[in-house]
Amino acid sequence: MRNAELEAELEDLSSAEDFFHFFDIETEPRVVFVNRLHILQRFHDYLEIDMAGPQGGESWWDYYTRNLRRAYDDFVGSDAANREGLQGLPTTRRESPPSCRSKTC
Repeated sequence: MRNAELEAELEDLSSAEDFFHFFDIETEPRVVFVNRLHILQRFHDYLEIDMAGPQGGESWWDYYTRNLRRAYDDFVGSDAANREGLQGLPTTRRESPPSCRSKTC
C-alpha cells in the first residue's frame, strides 16, 4: 500500500537534496554528498520493507519523512571507505574477475 498522490509529487524530485528539502529534513551536506545514492536506495528499501504504511494515526507525510530520516541516519558517522551505513540490509555479492583475485590487483 502506498500513497499515490504523494508518490506523484516525489517523481518530480531529482536529487537527494530535493528529497530532504521537500520533507524539511536538516542534513549535513558532507553526509549527503558522499552517500546520496545509497541514502535514496536505503529510503526505497525501507519503504519496500515497511509495506504496512503509516502506524497508529501517523500521516503519509510522516511515514515517508520517518523512513527518509531513518535512511539518512544510517549514514551519519559512516563513510564510503568503511561502508558502515551499507551494512544491515541484504546485498548481492559479486565475485572478482579471475585476474583480480590476487592481492596485487
